[in-house]
Amino acid sequence: MLMGVKELEEIIPHRHPFLLLDGVEELEPGKRVKAVKCVAFREDFFAGHFPQEPVMPGVLIIEALAQAGAVAILSVPENKGKTAYFGGIDKVRFRKKVVPGDRLTLECEIIRTKGPVGVGRAVARVDGNVAVSGELTFVVS
Repeated sequence: MLMGVKELEEIIPHRHPFLLLDGVEELEPGKRVKAVKCVAFREDFFAGHFPQEPVMPGVLIIEALAQAGAVAILSVPENKGKTAYFGGIDKVRFRKKVVPGDRLTLECEIIRTKGPVGVGRAVARVDGNVAVSGELTFVVS
């Protein structure tokens, strides 16, 4: 693992229980990232989503992808200490449920930037199968 939680906390402002990344496997600052989230049954959201059939909420998968993208964009020296905020979500598709025990691979490639605004093409996979994909717009401030 290239980065663990301690290193992630030096780049993005998220903390437990809202830090949705366990580590980073690959990173090209400002260009792309591959991060992981090990989905544990003990996650707080499973208590209510859904107790009879636990499923990771899609919005949290999108947030995990955004956090991964933020690691890529905030890893460049000129963005150190800044925050990447959501500016938009486009072309998102949910294709597979994410359940306890899954290892979620989160990839984000920065495809456009102009000033403080950029777009990342993001894909979340479980066992190589696409669970969620879409484009995430961010604003660095």
